Amino acid sequence: MKIAKNHQMRKKYTVQLGENELVLKELDLLREDANVYKLIGPVLVKQDLAEANANVGKRIEYISAELKRLDATVQDLEEKQNSKKETILKLQQRIQSLQAGKGKA
Repeated sequence: MKIAKNHQMRKKYTVQLGENELVLKELDLLREDANVYKLIGPVLVKQDLAEANANVGKRIEYISAELKRLDATVQDLEEKQNSKKETILKLQQRIQSLQAGKGKA
């Protein structure tokens, strides 16, 4: 359950990362005197190009860090899940061997 939720969040952040990288590429194509606008609610607000670049860069850093965190969490959860599977398999084998021993007696 937690693994599926983490995969869903990872997918969301991956899409956001792609979008922000695309925005950064588009901003790099602009001249320094170009008008840049940021959507805040229903209003477009004029923004400095350098500030827009910095904001998108920070967003990319944040999303990348979240992706790394989610990857570590998923890896940890998968390791715990595999450990539980091994424990269950060992218990099942022990039960089968005990049942086989009772059948022979």
